[in-house]
Amino acid sequence: MKKALIIGGGFAGCSAAHMLAVSDSWDIDLVEKNSFLGAGVRTFWKGGHPFTFGPRHFLTQNEETYHYLKKYCSLRDCSEHQFLTYIEQDAAFYNFPMHRDDIAKMPDRDIIYQELDNAELASKNVSFSPSGEIVSGGELLNARNLEEFWEASVGKTLYSKFVENYNKKMWLVDDNKVIDNFGWSPKGVTLKEGPRESWDDAISAYPTAADGYNQYFDLATENVSVLFGTTVEKYDITNRTVVINSEKKKYDVIINTISPDIIMEGVHGKLPFIGRDLELFVLPVKEALPENVYFLYYAGKEKYTRIVEYKKLTRQNLDHPTTLLSIEYPSRNGKHYPVPLKAEIAKAKKYFDDMPDGVFSIGRAGSYDYGVDIDDCIEQALGVVEQLK
Repeated sequence: MKKALIIGGGFAGCSAAHMLAVSDSWDIDLVEKNSFLGAGVRTFWKGGHPFTFGPRHFLTQNEETYHYLKKYCSLRDCSEHQFLTYIEQDAAFYNFPMHRDDIAKMPDRDIIYQELDNAELASKNVSFSPSGEIVSGGELLNARNLEEFWEASVGKTLYSKFVENYNKKMWLVDDNKVIDNFGWSPKGVTLKEGPRESWDDAISAYPTAADGYNQYFDLATENVSVLFGTTVEKYDITNRTVVINSEKKKYDVIINTISPDIIMEGVHGKLPFIGRDLELFVLPVKEALPENVYFLYYAGKEKYTRIVEYKKLTRQNLDHPTTLLSIEYPSRNGKHYPVPLKAEIAKAKKYFDDMPDGVFSIGRAGSYDYGVDIDDCIEQALGVVEQLK
């Protein structure tokens, strides 16, 4: 029987474990430093309401990953959701991402329309190369950093309102000119037009169960040896050998879902991440946000980036006399968001290039890719298992 080690018990690790475990030919160990599976999308409870540290609905354009998850975790459609952004200088909420229909409501709309007429990218079909460069019509565009990209896309005024301060606090930088990779942004489109565009045509779903995705994590690891509260003490990745609980173990396959610099013992340097601090608070009302709005973004100089009303996301306890909200602050605590700098992405590639046969690195942290979401974790796990057949 072949032996596999999975490092990390989030969505990527649990998906890989589940897909390997359906075959009787694998003996699987999964190490998880926490006392629970699911990482940021594990459901907990406060004030009678379910919540997750990372409030994420399942969003995908890949029907295979959707049907895979739905087979093991009952899902409901949640395409009704809306995102809003608060713009301090207008004392108003607008759609997020930016929508052309909202411009008519803005006090400085004449300036914005003029800037859009002159914008280099506003009327072009913008996409991103694998390394994060901006491509339009097959031609590489010349924006060197996040500020130049957005000013070229939508003009200085919309950039200053929606993008400038949000990204400074999101990435904990003083100047957006230091951000030189754009493959992670901006939810597929710079300025939306019409009711259905970009990711709006994706499948959008959330578990129907009160405990969210938890049932999937438990099911996925039924035939796996899960070591909670455990980290690998020493790595010898070249020989697919590690030390766990003072015991040396050799594996046929290692599937990593944590930052690759950790398993490669930092030979190319440390990879930076942005973390999150989360504050939860219960309000004495049935609901706080407008119908179908469960994410509010804040694009000003306030320190927080987002407020979430969990009742709207989970659709649980809708008649409960209270509601649970969270407020999110970017911080140095945790490894939640890989930093979108070309130099760091190139450093991560060195780690991937050094990984020997039989070692895979998947998931948002493991891929060092901000754009990796739940569906990508499942898709990557499927890809690894397919290679091992």
